[in-house]
Amino acid sequence: MTVIRTSIPEILIFEPQVFGDARGYFLESFRQDFIKEHIGDVQFVQDNESYSQRGVLRGLHFQRPPFTQAKLVRVIHGEVLDIAVDIRIGSPTFGQYESVILSGENKRQFYVPRGFAHGFVVLSETALFSYKCDNYYAPAYDGGMQWNDPKIGIDWRLPVEQLLLSEKDKTHPSIDAITDFKYGEF
Repeated sequence: MTVIRTSIPEILIFEPQVFGDARGYFLESFRQDFIKEHIGDVQFVQDNESYSQRGVLRGLHFQRPPFTQAKLVRVIHGEVLDIAVDIRIGSPTFGQYESVILSGENKRQFYVPRGFAHGFVVLSETALFSYKCDNYYAPAYDGGMQWNDPKIGIDWRLPVEQLLLSEKDKTHPSIDAITDFKYGEF
């Protein structure tokens, strides 16, 4: 597996080695020792999966302390634009984001640390999205931020009229309303 560094040091992209032949392919999608070497002693405890159609935008989501989550995300089928936004107040990269195309073809994985909001938009007809979390889902601590916050300026790569959001995702506050994440605590 190869590690690709991003402009935000805590966010990493992992690219597996794919062994293919006439029968199909094989790859290692997860190795705890590799994760520990490159991320630290993170222990993933919950796997989630979503299936969505083109234009579905899920995000930007996070869980508030003490139930923050790091995520290791990938696309099994289809293609998405995946986004992580630094919401750690006082961070040198606060309000900045990283984006990566994840697809069933490139098989890349995106590591989103605690202290970051996460979201994605489906660029293909459909997408099967899978992610590991290092903390359990805690509904009372669920949070989100405005997907189109002008202070962040994310280019979602699809026209606004093609985006499909949940009612909840349409009403999240701007990044200015987030006060739970202090740089240095994550």
